[in-house]
Amino acid sequence: MFHKIMVPIDLAHSGKMGKSLLCAAELAKTHTAELCFVGVTSNTPGKVAHSPKEYAQKLETFAQEQGKSHGVTASSHAMTSHDPAVDLDKTLLAAVDETGCDLVVMATHTPGFSEHIWASHGGHLAQHAKASVFLVR
Repeated sequence: MFHKIMVPIDLAHSGKMGKSLLCAAELAKTHTAELCFVGVTSNTPGKVAHSPKEYAQKLETFAQEQGKSHGVTASSHAMTSHDPAVDLDKTLLAAVDETGCDLVVMATHTPGFSEHIWASHGGHLAQHAKASVFLVR
């Protein structure tokens, strides 16, 4: 049913994403699908990496570790944005097309007051992406 599963990942918070990572891995096993970890960084040094090239290397290492630990094929797709906090929705939408995925498995947070004013990234992706979107809380 699914061939390529995109998993948006924030490497700075990957330790808090265990449930969504496990869910994505189980779906990949069930459907013999590839996991594609997508990360968004800026051109400026950040908490995770000093450059987009270093970020891409760390994302690839993370993807290979996840693939190996779950027994699935995994890849990475690093994207650079001028301002990831502002551009995240459109960058993730572009990643859906660029990766050719047919499912997105994405961690989300417990909704609160701010979701009444601003849509969540996962909600935006679910409304606009061509692929199916599975949000994991």
